[in-house]
Amino acid sequence: MGFFNKLFSKEKKEKLDQGLEKTKQGVWDKITRAVAGKSKVDDEVLDNLEEVFATSDVGVDTTIEIIERLEKRVARDKYVSTSDLHNLLAEEISDMIAPNYKDEDAGLGDFEVPADRKPYVILVVGVNGVGKTTTIGKLAYQYAKAGNKVFLGASDTFRAAAIEQLDIWGQRTGATVIKQKMGADPAAVAFDTVSAAKAQGADVVIIDTAGRLHNKTGLMRELEKISKVMQRVVPDAPQEVLLVLDGSTGQNAYEQAAQFSAVTNVNTLAVTKLDGTAKGGVIIGISNKHKIPIKYIGLGEKPEDLQIFNAKEFVKSLFAK
Repeated sequence: MGFFNKLFSKEKKEKLDQGLEKTKQGVWDKITRAVAGKSKVDDEVLDNLEEVFATSDVGVDTTIEIIERLEKRVARDKYVSTSDLHNLLAEEISDMIAPNYKDEDAGLGDFEVPADRKPYVILVVGVNGVGKTTTIGKLAYQYAKAGNKVFLGASDTFRAAAIEQLDIWGQRTGATVIKQKMGADPAAVAFDTVSAAKAQGADVVIIDTAGRLHNKTGLMRELEKISKVMQRVVPDAPQEVLLVLDGSTGQNAYEQAAQFSAVTNVNTLAVTKLDGTAKGGVIIGISNKHKIPIKYIGLGEKPEDLQIFNAKEFVKSLFAK
């Protein structure tokens, strides 16, 4: 996915800075205490920084890797001033997670779809309460704003509220919503959606799914069935299996990523609600641990607040003084 080195506008940067304000404040308060009275990064500072990241929802494994990188950098450079720590952290963490973000679509703008991949099918998964259907609505808005014809499939047929919510988003965004009654076969809804989308020359298809994980076997079978029936119409569908995670849940997001990755071929992530939490460090840990690229981040309630994730700009924003 080509979303590592996207052009980053001033407007998007300002929104990113605002959305990460709580996380930045929390992290920098801890870092300030970690380096108090120190002019250079030494063993004591490194020990203190380890505690900073371990308590900032970055995760144990990622924290260890960050500290190891800092130790090597300090040993190589001989002297590293604490005043340069923010630049050092931004460089090392960017280098750490950069391999997860490729540039094959680098020539495309945000929310553009390659001409040879239409209709581009996004299958959206995630537990209830993470903002899954809202994220779908925001995706529909952004893709439509970029000039795409969008279809939405209401394959979460277990909740009437999910179907109604998707309908509302369809009206707001001009997207076509394909639905059936509550309790209908989710795969049948998905099949109808991609069939109609292909027949009518749609650019993007976004399929909602039931937000539950209590029965992994049942969920896996359902998602496999949805994918197989869509492939009768679009052979490589879904091109994107998008897992939506709530950034404010911190460590729970790691577990959800692990569980869904075990039952389906998740290849992109969306992390929502970052503006209302100090737990934005989870972005670094998830990027590093699960090796699944984060494609979208939610920085507020408005549709425009859903951004294509830019890892380098995220890290720069997080560690900027």
